[in-house]
Amino acid sequence: MGTLYYGDNLDILRRYLKDETVDLVYLDPPFNSARNFNAFFHEKDGTDAASQIRALEDTWRWNQESQKVYEELTLQPGKVSEVMEAFHTFLGTNDMMAYLAMMAPRLVELRRVLKPTGPLYCAATASHYLMLLLSKFIFGKESIE
Repeated sequence: MGTLYYGDNLDILRRYLKDETVDLVYLDPPFNSARNFNAFFHEKDGTDAASQIRALEDTWRWNQESQKVYEELTLQPGKVSEVMEAFHTFLGTNDMMAYLAMMAPRLVELRRVLKPTGPLYCAATASHYLMLLLSKFIFGKESIE
């Protein structure tokens, strides 16, 4: 309690969090909105400054990294591998598949660290795909409330 981690959440989950130690997960992942979001700065007088930086790039593309993560996921036996293969068959190598390849290992790790009695809340644009992963293939339930 009281620790703030900064960095890639997949790395943080794997390195610092033990199994079944988290009481609740609220997941607000990138939405796969195909947009970039900038952080704007203000001058000392409060007016908008001309400078800005990219705060979040919410655009996913199938590339070598997506392919690598997909292959790692599908080499592991189990339900997650099966659903990722099904998604790949249905979607092919497109932007949504790249997004799912990024999200799937994070969802698996979140399940690992969540206590059996802990809820997981997820707000995502691609929630229909994520719910398939979460409900039956990661949590082993028919549905998530």
